[in-house]
Amino acid sequence: MAIACGAIFLFMCMFSFAGPLLARWFAGVDGLAQDARLGAVGPSWSHWFGTDQLGRDMLVRTMQGGQIAIMVALVATAMSVLIGVTYGSIAGYAAGKTDEAMMRFVDVMYAFPTLVFVIVIAAVLDSKSIVLLFALIGSISWLTMARIVRGQVLSLAHREFVEAARCLGASTPRVLFRHIVPNTLGPVVVYATATMPGVMLTEAFLSFLGVGVQAPQASWGTLVSEGAGVIAVYPWMLVGPGIVMSVTIFALNFLGDGLRDAFDPQMRKD
Repeated sequence: MAIACGAIFLFMCMFSFAGPLLARWFAGVDGLAQDARLGAVGPSWSHWFGTDQLGRDMLVRTMQGGQIAIMVALVATAMSVLIGVTYGSIAGYAAGKTDEAMMRFVDVMYAFPTLVFVIVIAAVLDSKSIVLLFALIGSISWLTMARIVRGQVLSLAHREFVEAARCLGASTPRVLFRHIVPNTLGPVVVYATATMPGVMLTEAFLSFLGVGVQAPQASWGTLVSEGAGVIAVYPWMLVGPGIVMSVTIFALNFLGDGLRDAFDPQMRKD
């Protein structure tokens, strides 16, 4: 199932990034091209997902929305891994009062409503930049990663290979990032894969509220928002993007479960 879901996710990446180009080259269809005379029509051979009120092809718009969703998932997850691994490894290796202070900061951040934080910062900066959206989502996604890495580092800090590196005169940064952190990559990879669906849902929710991606760009969140408002009249505007988004998140969740089983020696033994 994990391999199949990995293949599905790769297909969704190709669907999102190559699909609009193929649609433009072979069918002359553009997700931004409007046809007011056509208006909103249901699925047909010409428009597989139908069109919206402005006559824009919903299949191509869903592909373009997937570009934003996948990009924010990859970029924000990469930020989460970078910040979380660095912060958690330093806290775990330092131990003592330094570890205590750093992890209490994480606890405080956990208590803060993260979505409210993103909305407030976006409102204060008065910016609709996609880059800012990526950065804000990534900046709130690293807390659990830091805790996971910190726990791994605490369990590895006094292992024999670490003591041997110290006895050979390795510096603290070298011991930490050359010998300890690489041995935490199993849980990191698993949690990073599991983080991506949550990041995609966060972006979709923010876009649904009107804080995320702005017109004329589209994300799955904005498409779902638009479709939800007219579901009684034009249900295809919600069904197409909703199914594609659900399948992608489903695939990522199963892929994360498969990686967890692959990196867990006890699971492999069972």
